[in-house]
Amino acid sequence: MSIIQSVYCYLSSFYGDKLLTLGGNTGNIIYDFFIGRELNPSIGSFDIKSFNEIRPGMILWALLNISMLCEQAVRRGGFSQVTDSMWLVQAFQLWYIADALYNEPAIFTVMDITTDGFGFMLAFGDLTWVPFVYSLQARYLVFNQLQLGLYWTIGILFVNLLGYHIFRTANGDKNDVRNGKNPKNLKFLQTERGTKLIISGWWGRSRHPNYLGDVIMALAWSLPTGFQTPVTYFYVIYFTVLLVHRQRRDEESCKKKYGKDWEKYMMLVPWRIVPHVY
Repeated sequence: MSIIQSVYCYLSSFYGDKLLTLGGNTGNIIYDFFIGRELNPSIGSFDIKSFNEIRPGMILWALLNISMLCEQAVRRGGFSQVTDSMWLVQAFQLWYIADALYNEPAIFTVMDITTDGFGFMLAFGDLTWVPFVYSLQARYLVFNQLQLGLYWTIGILFVNLLGYHIFRTANGDKNDVRNGKNPKNLKFLQTERGTKLIISGWWGRSRHPNYLGDVIMALAWSLPTGFQTPVTYFYVIYFTVLLVHRQRRDEESCKKKYGKDWEKYMMLVPWRIVPHVY
């Protein structure tokens, strides 16, 4: 399906008056096919990219996770025998999926939607990479059935709740200010473009606190698998690299967009993702 979508979107981008992306309109067939030429390919009124961004991959990820839960229950003799490590992974990831689906309108402000074209990279990532890589921890726990105990369970639960609190609070504050609301009386830098850059709360500690929360949650998803293999920590490592790359792309775009205002903002909020570290 990823290949079919990619081929259709690439070929259809040459017909009609299409809005093309700068990054995916280089003239190199392989690169443009991979990155995506058209910003928002569609079939009639059906927007292919915005549909793929959340629903298919997230829902398949949830179904795969649930199937892993059922498989462990069968192997251990019932749901009452399912390990605490499996229940933690299920709870963390299914909550994250439900949160993403509930807050789906927020995707229209992310770079995938506003800047990037829809090519093989996003099609494969949305439909294949997300469900089959992100469910790695649950798959591992089917065959390696760890019992964590009360203290480890509470500790890992705290890590995930901390990450979720930072992630959701930061995103909520950003969306409130973007929509003209400011219930927490956050301080902000008014730019010449008319945009407000938040300089207090989580956004006063880091320029991308939502990324910090995401990484902390990713770590919490891997911790229930123990430390016998680095394989289950692939996700948190990959995700950290992805977010650092995205942060750099985002800041390069902001430098061009805001000019001197962005330089002033970086002086007020010097840390990129992790306060006092990076």
